[in-house]
Amino acid sequence: MSKTKIQIRFSDIDVMGHVNNAIYLNYFEQARMEFFSQFISKGWDWHKYGLLLAKNEIEYLFPVALNDDIYIDTKCIKIGNKSFDLEYSLFKGEKLCCKGKSVLVCYDYNDKKTINIPNEWLEHLNTLKAV
Repeated sequence: MSKTKIQIRFSDIDVMGHVNNAIYLNYFEQARMEFFSQFISKGWDWHKYGLLLAKNEIEYLFPVALNDDIYIDTKCIKIGNKSFDLEYSLFKGEKLCCKGKSVLVCYDYNDKKTINIPNEWLEHLNTLKAV
């Protein structure tokens, strides 16, 4: 599991005074990159061993405002041959405010085809997988 502190920007807030619904996908992306930083090196060849975002799901539970302190817990919840699922839980303190899920497919951008999850990732994904 990975825990990512999120900084809410003024531009994230809508006319109703809370974080706009579309912004949560940006927060999930930031948490996803923090999750990957645990096991993917900075010199990784993303063209040969890349990812496609196949699906996003969001469930909004409670609004988040500009001055709230929030963080996201990211977990791997499912591992297939070519894809894996990440789950996001956005908290304000101990209160769960939003849940989400992404399906990520491994992809070779050079050959333009899906690929198996790189072996270098499998061990880490299994270690970080939620039970």
